[in-house]
Formats: sequence, C-alpha cells, structure tokens
Amino acid sequence: MYKSTKNMWQYRILRTGFFHADGGAMFGAIPKRAWKRKYPADEDNCCVLAMNCLLLWNKDRRILIDTGVGTKDLGNLSYYRFYDNEDIADLVRQEGFTPEEITDVILSHLHFDHCGGCTYKDEEGNLNLSFPHAIHHVGKEQWENYLNPNLLERNSFREEDMFPVQKAGLLHLHDKDAELYPGLNIGIYPGHTPGQLVVSFLSKGDLIVVPGDVIPTKAHISEQWISAYDTHPLESLASKISLKEKMQDKPSLFVFYHDAYNNYLNYTFKILKD
Repeated sequence: MYKSTKNMWQYRILRTGFFHADGGAMFGAIPKRAWKRKYPADEDNCCVLAMNCLLLWNKDRRILIDTGVGTKDLGNLSYYRFYDNEDIADLVRQEGFTPEEITDVILSHLHFDHCGGCTYKDEEGNLNLSFPHAIHHVGKEQWENYLNPNLLERNSFREEDMFPVQKAGLLHLHDKDAELYPGLNIGIYPGHTPGQLVVSFLSKGDLIVVPGDVIPTKAHISEQWISAYDTHPLESLASKISLKEKMQDKPSLFVFYHDAYNNYLNYTFKILKD
C-alpha cells in the first residue's frame, strides 16, 4: 500500500479551537457511567471538543487536513459555545507558509466544524477563499449529500463554507480509495456521513492516520462506541472495524480531530490492537 520514498511528509497539528457537544449525543447508546471514565462532561452533560487540523508539507506540496469552523458567522452557532477559535490561515503563517502557498485542502467531510475555515469574511463583509490556490478534496458522496442534505444533517452544512470553492473551480471529488500523492493516501469510510475521507501518510518512518469522525476521540476507539451524530451507525461500525483491521499490523499514530484533553504527544496515540 505504501512504498518507501524519500519524499516523506512533515506535519504539524494546528488546534483551531474548541466547542461543546452533548455527551449523550457524542457517545450514543453507551451509558454515561461508562463513557465519563474516558471523557469528561460538565454539569450540563456537555463535552468539550477540539478541532485539531493538520498541516503537511514536503518539497512539492503543502496540504491541510480540515480547516476547523473558521471565524465567520459564529453567532449562528451559539448553541455550541465555540471558544479560543484560531484563524487557520494565521496558524499556517505561524508555521512559515502563506495561505497562497497551500496546494491542497483535504476535507474529511463538510460539517461546519471541519470546513468552515475554507472561507472568511473581510472587513467589508465580502466572502473570500482562505486558500485561493488550493485544490479542495472531498468525497463525491459527501458533496452530493451537501447539495441535497438529509434532515438529520441539514443544519450541519453551510453554503458559505464550500460554494465559493466550487465557484472558483477548486473542488476535486473522490469516489474511491486512492494514493493522492506519494506516501499519502485517502480512503472512504461512511457512517458518520456519506463519503467521509480518512487520510493516512508516512512521516519519519511512522504511518500517521487521521480518522476524522470515524474515531473522533481516543475514547471512541472501541468499536461499539458510536456517536448518535452518526447518520448511519451500522456503516460507522463497519468503517471503524475496517479501518482498524487495515492498520492492525502497522505501527500507526492516530491523530484524533476532536480530542481536547491531551497535549501534542498524547493525542497522537500509538495503537496496534485494542
């Protein structure tokens, strides 16, 4: 699946902010007395979730995996109580790159907390692309679902996050697993939402896996721990089993998009088997 190559990827985890989600929704049918031992909740039964995006680069490409919720129109999302939000373009600059240098944005899916940072509003209120030269990679079924959302997901999609990308001709759709670039693969893992992408890449001898909302936090590694936010839970179960089986013989570092309680070293979690 992965060939040895000198063109290995370097990466940084870009933490773009936090929000609150109902603990019962995050852990579905799992009783609170079980999940609270692995992930804390406040007096309102809300869990704090992070938005941990990744920046990858090699000599040819500079890639983002997800972009967080962004900074525009958050008043419409006040229920989630977003805080400590960072503009992902500013975080890219802090790593020594300009937004114009980003060549690719890989979006696990198009819920607002994963793709909102693809666009921003300037001081005049005009909508702009955050990464104007980047190809934006999306699962084909996810894009179709974004255009015609089911009732469970309708409020998770915002036109202003992705329609400007499409209008600019920067949208690239994928309908199967692929090696996107040498040492970097994408796979399709539905369940949480159709056409969800999982990214894996080689870095300094490690296989780094970015499972998105297939495994949103370290607490969700157990196969039956499925979020009630997942629109097709049996597909989520199958996707999680499939992903873990593919990786079980490979020393892998899993980077969890929503895990808020570990530092850099701990939320890249080495897993061979449960």
